Amino acid sequence: MRHEGARNIEFVGHTDQGGRGDGVQVMVNRGHAYIGTRVSHGVMVTDVRDPHNPKPVNLVPVHPNSICLHLQTANDLLVCIEELNLRAILSIKDYYGGSNQVDSTRGGKRGEDYSAGMRVYDISDPANPRSIGFMEVQGLGLHRIWWTGGRYAYASALLDGFLDHIFICIDMADPTRPREVGRWWIPGMHIAAGEAPTWPSGRYALHHAVVEDDVAYGSWRDGGLTILDVKDKSAPKLIAHRNWCPPFGGGTHSALPLHDRDLLVVADEATLNIDQSQMKYTWVFDIREKSNPVSIATMPNPSDQDYVALGGQFGPHNLHENRPGSFRSSEIVFATWQSAGVRAFSIKDPFRPEEIGYFVPPMPTKWMEPMRGRAKMRHTADLFVAQDGLMYVTDYDAGLYILQWKGN
Repeated sequence: MRHEGARNIEFVGHTDQGGRGDGVQVMVNRGHAYIGTRVSHGVMVTDVRDPHNPKPVNLVPVHPNSICLHLQTANDLLVCIEELNLRAILSIKDYYGGSNQVDSTRGGKRGEDYSAGMRVYDISDPANPRSIGFMEVQGLGLHRIWWTGGRYAYASALLDGFLDHIFICIDMADPTRPREVGRWWIPGMHIAAGEAPTWPSGRYALHHAVVEDDVAYGSWRDGGLTILDVKDKSAPKLIAHRNWCPPFGGGTHSALPLHDRDLLVVADEATLNIDQSQMKYTWVFDIREKSNPVSIATMPNPSDQDYVALGGQFGPHNLHENRPGSFRSSEIVFATWQSAGVRAFSIKDPFRPEEIGYFVPPMPTKWMEPMRGRAKMRHTADLFVAQDGLMYVTDYDAGLYILQWKGN
């Protein structure tokens, strides 16, 4: 397949998902890819047992006024967020630049006019997910989940009375009846309790947290990074909060803990076109002392093309999160870089990260992105890397790419 550049990553297969190319988070389980979508209002299921010829086999719908962007799989279960589709009613600058102070009536009557919460599916028949449980929340819904098959899941939730998404713990002991058991937020977010923001501007909202060894690493967009002790699920406790916005541009999106090396990789999302916002970075932190995380390096920006001149969103988005059963490494970091495709970095020397591979897909031929103000440019969104190095990569408009990591 034609591409605009590649090194140590080879093309294997592609599908436009039968015209539903609006892919976001992707998980792979038992030879099937489960893909959250931006405008298709559901979860795409694609048979990837033949990676050279992936075939979409199902679309599992959500409420037509809600979206399922993010999801997780483990133990033949699929958990999916459901959230009011704010992207369809806000401009890109309003969505990323302001707050989403919650009043549930904003979306109409919950349950009728939109759905909000987390749905659980049985995927023992992988092509045909079967809904077995739903946790409704009082608010506009969840944004992203972390769950690797244990008793507890962790999510960002936009709840009544809060300024924006906060951190919640979910008990999955009975997956047919998941329930919230704890929550935490940055002080100033709980406006219903009389709190008021202490920051001058920007969007303080949890994108999501990745949890390792009962420590949650939360990315709070313009609110930076939190490290939380979640041994007691009912009462998460702050270990450290760091924010480098300003002077840097915010958008803290994904945090990848590498506990065997006492390192943490943190990506700041480029949320606007590159001519509308400063460059965003992916940081390497030393977390030997978790109460005092120290930034020691940044990943190099892609330089195989002049991506700034190309326009669109140029900068980090998602990281491959080293989930159990996937490709796991504490020296190789895989990332999506929006207009610059997929990137692989070596942090063997964490003070001097090096780019060791990339794949830049061709431009999409169909545009599905609903956000007003976003330039028409490829947008490599998310990736899941399997143990054998097969890379499952989504695009906002072009569907699912399957690639092969060929590096060492």
